[in-house]
Parts: sequence; structure tokens; C-alpha cells
Amino acid sequence: MPNYLFKITKLSSKSFLRKLCFILFFVGFQSVAQQIDVVDFLKVEALVTPNPKTKSITGEVKLIFKILKDTDSVFLDAKDMRIVDFDDNKIQITASKQKIWLVKKFKSGKDYSVRFKYEVTPKQTFYFMPDDEMWTQGQGKYTSHWLPSLDDTNDKIEFDLTIVAAKDKTVISNGKLKEVKEESGFKKWKFDMKNPMSSYLVAVAIGDFNKEELVADSGVPLQLYFKPGDLSKVEPTYRYSKQIFDFLEEEIGVAYPWQDYKQVPVRDFLYAGMENTSATFFSEAFLVDSIGYNDRNYINVNAHELAHHWFGNMITAKSDEHHWLHEGFATYYALLAEREIFGDEYFYWQLYQNAEHLKALSDEGKGESLLNPKASSLTFYQKGAWALHVLREYVGEESFKNAIKAYLEKYKYQVVTTEDFLNEISAASELDITSFEKNWLLQSAFKAEEAYQSLMKSSFIKKYFEISALRATPFKDKKNLLEEALIFPDDFIGQEVVYQLANESISETIPLYKKALESNNLYVRQAFALSLEEIPRSLLKEYESLLDDESYVTIEMAMYQLYMQFPEKRLQVLDKTKDVIGFQDKNIRQLWLALALITEKYEDSKKESYLLELRNYSSALYSFEIRQKAFEYINELQIWDQETLKNLIEASVHHNWRFTKMSRNLLLQVIDQPKYLSKIESIKPVLSLKEKEYLNTILK
Repeated sequence: MPNYLFKITKLSSKSFLRKLCFILFFVGFQSVAQQIDVVDFLKVEALVTPNPKTKSITGEVKLIFKILKDTDSVFLDAKDMRIVDFDDNKIQITASKQKIWLVKKFKSGKDYSVRFKYEVTPKQTFYFMPDDEMWTQGQGKYTSHWLPSLDDTNDKIEFDLTIVAAKDKTVISNGKLKEVKEESGFKKWKFDMKNPMSSYLVAVAIGDFNKEELVADSGVPLQLYFKPGDLSKVEPTYRYSKQIFDFLEEEIGVAYPWQDYKQVPVRDFLYAGMENTSATFFSEAFLVDSIGYNDRNYINVNAHELAHHWFGNMITAKSDEHHWLHEGFATYYALLAEREIFGDEYFYWQLYQNAEHLKALSDEGKGESLLNPKASSLTFYQKGAWALHVLREYVGEESFKNAIKAYLEKYKYQVVTTEDFLNEISAASELDITSFEKNWLLQSAFKAEEAYQSLMKSSFIKKYFEISALRATPFKDKKNLLEEALIFPDDFIGQEVVYQLANESISETIPLYKKALESNNLYVRQAFALSLEEIPRSLLKEYESLLDDESYVTIEMAMYQLYMQFPEKRLQVLDKTKDVIGFQDKNIRQLWLALALITEKYEDSKKESYLLELRNYSSALYSFEIRQKAFEYINELQIWDQETLKNLIEASVHHNWRFTKMSRNLLLQVIDQPKYLSKIESIKPVLSLKEKEYLNTILK
């Protein structure tokens, strides 16, 4: 019998049995019922101690709540938690599989508080990385896997967390850091929240972090975290962070609603980013140097997650039916922030690209209403952003901004519906928005014609459409127009020209290709690298110059194509790219290693070390992005050994589902080859129980 039950046996045995039946009755009754009308949980003060060795958590919680209606029990969501102690204050506490129950004859209008200690080994949500890095991801209804809380987003709570960690680690959590106290070789990091939030936004990150600090124009502290080895990536990764913050405060018209703002890159993250209240966590894949910034920057994710601090964190959708009030708004305001940085052409280009995706889905009969609670991300994000763009044009900028401000201020720290938002639009504009609601919120089809008319307000889009309309035109009839477009090429129109050249005879297009390359537009040159499948010798010199471009995408493609199409250039290409690493996933370095290994008479004395390096990248010492690319090259070269096979099996039970899916598909391919079966059988004894179970499943 669990220890927490012995705590309750202070009652007589008969009384205990009655109490236990009483509890079980309410487990069956209230677990399926909303309790928001019965109790208001006001504050959770928690002391949380993660143990990276056992991958478990011990915690102590003080809970303050107000009873709204007489009741005999209330609950917190808590997955597989064990109660190890609690205050003897006549509130009985017990744990079921999914919940922690507080049992007492509670009276309406009264405030209560209770303390208890718990233990849990979370199956998800609280993730333990190598080097004792830890982080949480509660999006959805998952915080209850590591902290007693509420899966229902309608109940907002003030969370004040104190996190215990090794003294050489840094802790980031929600709210303002009030105190760091060293005790017995550990440090306690105490955070304070002033305002309530939904439980899914509670977050903790623990690791080896440094930070740079900025201050917004409004005085809000901005903390930009990074790992010590990533100092050179701080500026390009966080470029424009203060500008984005200042812009959104001014554009939205309501002050940032929290005490401070932190951003933290973590390894093996599940998504691009997550808007935990006052502490955005994002994938370290967005850490870039000054070259990587040109291809894969963090700006959109940066702005999107910050916008959520108003739309989602401060005001929260009442149900999934209104989820677009989070994602559509964050996507739209992120686009506005990018417009501020990159200009109108970029803004309209992104709108156009999103419209193309939405139209394609709609044309296939797969369009979705924005109020469909099971709609796709494309619908919630991109269609939601388009709906706001169209609405703003219809009611006018002033009315739109006034409505947004009234909407946020009226429902601050509350839950909202689409109707709440539309009511504020109607009040601010005094216009009939019935058609908007029907066409953009309720209708599943995408209003492509209305989107097209909006796009045509951009002179850039008009010019782009003129050029793109030439795709089916014979080259001789469009040559002059394409050449003219390359004189001072815009990023997007210039790329369109180059992509059209790829469908024409190379003998006719060489002069235009040279003109495109001479433009020195990074993205026009990149289009050249990506689209030209066969490189004519008359363009070889120009193509080789792509290896000097400040684009890891361009360098990777040029490196591969030059190596494959011009054998006499291989040693020269390898020498030139030997010290280039590339993105966070080491895309250039890993391609280089693969090519060096298959190149005869190239640094033969070092090939063993190159082989070892490539294989090592598949291990759990590295992030899943690096490992995934390593597995691809190891499989391509068929250089599996016992260690890399073990790494692949481990990856097949990894917490990142995308990486897991890729690894499992690859493992099935490998197992189909008899030459590797004996190696796989030989490593079974060193596998974890979870790894063995999965391997046995697929071997059957």
C-alpha cells in the first residue's frame, strides 16, 4: 500500500474505508465534469527538485483556492503522482492515476490552503538531456505530468516556483527571479509571478546558460540566454529582438503584460518555439552565425512567440474552437513585425505564399473553417493571419487597432471566444461584419479571389505576377522581359526569373544566368545553385564562385554538384570547404566527411578519424538534428557498426516524435539487410528496457 494511504489511516479503519469509498465516488463523478464553477484555484507555490540521475521529481506544493459552491471534493490534474506527505489540516489528500483529490466539506465563499509533498517520474513534458540539461514543454494539457496543476485552460492560476538545481547550473522559469540561495551544494532559484496564467504555460529550463540583457523602451527587462560555446551566435540569432519587442508593444497598443521577458534555446525541442509565460523556449536549431542568419533566422519565431504573450497568454481561448485567437493572431503580428524589419515586399510575399498553400488545400476540397477545433496548423496559423489582414483592410487601421486594444484590456487575464473579439470589432468600426464572419471564419473554402484583390494593392506583387505569368511563354518572346527584371533584381522576382531559365535550353540562357550571378543578390544566386541540375562548362567559373557565398544552403548545393559533376575538381572542392561547419546540424561538415571518405587518395591517413567523427555524430551526445543527418550519411555509405546501430535503436525511442519516426523507418530498412542482423542481436544486452521492447517488437 502506498505511503500516502498510511497517512490517511489516522482515521479508524472503518472510517477510512468509508472515506476511501467517498473519494472513489468523486473520482468517478468529478473527473468527467468541469469544476471551474465550483472552485477557483488562486495560487500555486511550489518547490520543485528534479533529479537528472533518476529522471524523477520531488515537489512540495502550497495551494490556495476559493470555493465558489458547496462541494465535498476538488481536484488537481496530476499524472501518476505519489503523495508522500501533507498537512494535517482536515483536508484529506489522495492521488488517483490522473488526479490529486482534496476532500472536505468545502463551503461556498471561503478561501482554503493546503500543503503536500509529491513524487513523480514524468513520462513526458519534463525532459532530461545529456549534461544534465532539463526543460519542459507543456503545450496542450501536459504540465500535470510534472507539477500538480489544471489541464483546463479556463482556470488561470498564479504560479510562484522555486527550483532546486546543481549549483553550477542556471535556472529559467516564469516570472521575475527574486532570489538565488545556495544550500548543501545546490541552489534554490525563486521566481515570482504577479498575474495568473493557464497551467500549460508553466515552464522550467535548467542548464549551462549565460545571458545578455537588454531593456525595452517601456522598461521591461529582456534576457537573451545562450550556452557558453555559442557566444558568436548571440547577435545574429537574437538580431532585432529589442526592435521586435518595442514594435509589438506600440502596434498592439497594450503594454507587455508580464514582469520580464526571457528567451532560451534548448536542445532536442519538440517544436520551433513555445511561448511559456515570460520565458519563450525555442529550438537550438535556430542558433545561427552571421552566415546562417541569411538562410535560417529566428526572427519569425521570435516575433510569433512574443506576440503570444498577449494573444494566448494574457487572454486565452475558452476552447479549441477558438484556437485561431492564439495562432492566427501570433502569426499575423509576427508578419507585421517582419514587415517592420524587412519591408513591404517581404510582407506581401509571405501573404502570397500562404495564400497559395491555402488555395491548394481548398481546391482539393480540404479547406477548413477557422472555428473547426480539429483544423490543421495551416488553417489556424496562416488562414487566421489572412482573416485578420482582410478584416483590418475592411474596417480600417484605426478601428482595427482600437478594437484590439479594447479587446485585450476588457478580457485581460481571462478566457475569450471569437464572439468576444468580433463584438469589439463591431463596436470600434460600427460596420456590419456578417460577411467577414461567414467568409473567413465559418466557411471552409479559402476566399482566393478576395485574397488576390488584397495582394494586388502591392506594386511588387503586381510586378511578380507579370513575370510569373511568363512561365508558359516561349523563351524568345520573354527573353527581354526576363533580362530587364535582372538589372536590379528583387529577391523574389529575381529568383522567379532564374527558376524559369531552368526550363529553357541552356545554350540560350547562359547570358541571362551570367547576368543573374553578376547581380550579387544572395538569393538570386541561391536559386541558380538550386535549380541548375547540369552545370555547363561555360558557367563553371561562375558556379565555383558560389562556394564563397554567405549562404550555407548555397554552399552545400554547390559543393555537392561540383563534386559530382566535375571529378577533376574534387580535391579542390574538398580543400576549399574543409573548415566549413554550416548550420547547427553541421550540414556542410557532415557532407564534407561523407565526400572525403569516398574520395580516393584524399588524406588517406586521416580517413579513420573522419569515419569516427561521422559515426560519433549519431550518438546521444549530439542534438537530434545532427544525429539525423549523420544517420542519413551512414546509411548512404553503408558504414553501420555496432555503436551506430545502438545509436539508431536509441533514437527510435527518442522523445522527439519526428526524429523517432525517421529513425524507426531507417531501422526497418537496416533490419531488412541480413548482414546487420547479427550485429543488432549482439548489442541487445546493452540496450535499455524500452529499447529492447521496441526492438523485439519490430524483429517479430
